[in-house]
Formats: sequence, C-alpha cells, structure tokens
Amino acid sequence: MLPGRLNKDGIRIYSPEDFAGMREAGKLAADILDRIAAHVVPGVRTIDIDNAILDMIKEAGATSATIGYKGYQHASCISINHVVCHGIPSDKKIKSGDILNIDVTVIVDGWFGDTSRMYVAGQPNRKAERLIDITHDCLMKGIEQVRPGNTFGDIGAAIQRYAEAHRCSVVRDFCGHGLGRVFHAAPNVLHYGRWGSGPVLEPGMFFTIEPMINLGRPETKILADDWTAVTKDRSLSAQFEHSVGVTETGVEIFTISPAGTFHPTWDRAEA
Repeated sequence: MLPGRLNKDGIRIYSPEDFAGMREAGKLAADILDRIAAHVVPGVRTIDIDNAILDMIKEAGATSATIGYKGYQHASCISINHVVCHGIPSDKKIKSGDILNIDVTVIVDGWFGDTSRMYVAGQPNRKAERLIDITHDCLMKGIEQVRPGNTFGDIGAAIQRYAEAHRCSVVRDFCGHGLGRVFHAAPNVLHYGRWGSGPVLEPGMFFTIEPMINLGRPETKILADDWTAVTKDRSLSAQFEHSVGVTETGVEIFTISPAGTFHPTWDRAEA
C-alpha cells in the first residue's frame, strides 16, 4: 500500500511526514552527482563513470532504481552532446569540449531520488556554454511556478517562454513525472504548455522537472538500442533535473547539490 491519497486527477498527495524520505533520497542522488564531477575528464570512458556511480550507491547502502528497469543495466544515463537523454554508458571516451548530462536515480528506504545535471570535459565552446546556462535557467523558471494554486501548465509555459526567447527549442517527446515511493507516476510534467492549463498544484505532490533544451529543432529520434534519444538535426542538447515537492507555501527542492555545484560553472552561477 502506497502512502498518501490520490486526488481527482489521479495524482498522489503525500503527507508532511513523507517529505523526510524524499529529502534523504534526493540528498544522496545529488551528493553522488557532486562527487562524480571529478571523474568527468577527457579520455575517461562513460562506463567507468557509471561504475563509479554504482560503487557510491552501494557504499551508501542504497539501491539503483535504473538497474533492471525495463531491462536497463546501468546505474546512470550519460548523454553526450547531441544525445538528448537515456544515453547508455559504454567504452566511448569523453573528448575535450564534450558536454554531457548524467542522470541518477537512487532508492533510499523505499523513496526515490531522481536528478540530473550537465558536466563539461575541459572547456566548452561558447554555444555549448550558452545552452547550458539557458537550460539551467529554464529549470529554475519552471520551479519558480511551483506553489499551491498554480497549474502544471504554468511550469511548462514558463520554461517554453524562456527557452524560445533565447532562440532555443524545448524537446516535447520526453517529460518530467510524479515520483515518491515509485519511480514514475502521474502526472506527466510537460516542459511546454499554456498558462493556467492542466491539473492544479496541491501541497504533498512530488514530481520531477527536467527540461531538455536544444540549440536546434526540438525533434528527436530513438537509436537502434531502443534507449538513446538524439536530436534529429544533430544539434546540441542539454538537460537539468530536480525532484521537488509542493509545500503549503511554495516548493521544496529535494535534490539541491550539497556542495553547491549543480551548475557546471558553479563559481559564477547560482546552484
């Protein structure tokens, strides 16, 4: 039996006591992404990064949510350059100037902590750096809309408006999702939309916001491995993800970086 109740839209409403579990799961996921930054250097294989992440999860006494999920066999997704999401760790070596998203979900005492962020191997070019900045800001613009009485459409509209104002596009083939004691649940959290549309936000809702922003067009395609999504026009893509909960007065971010390094150029950007 899952905790909480379902509202009229089929979205689970958790109790104030349930926030503690999400804090612990989110903190571990974020801490792992802090610690893995030292491994993201030119010449390293993405499978080595994934192995390091799995070691960290095991050391913490937690469980990887992705290993065994729909047949997936790794503790992370690592998406490089024009890969939008769900990149599979492999023998591929990171090159200088590559940008990559690393996505980790852990289970701590039955609660799911899900987060991703961007990394840079060496120095990014100006276009890549600009895309990372815009994508980070898109996430934060979406989170600013999370408070009781607003709608899920407000989250998507804020992200879409900001991305398109900066001549970027929002991927529409993937979205955020509810989570808590399960990995994926209602609602689908779209990163585009109309102000005032969709279900109304209520205290006790837990979900991810994880916009994928492209320098080129928004269309994607899935490669033959049935996981890896890439931009159709091979333009660069970036993504940031937080797990959040709706409070009585606003929002709590469960996956804030303990080290304050959520943004890869954290020394000049707000984490």
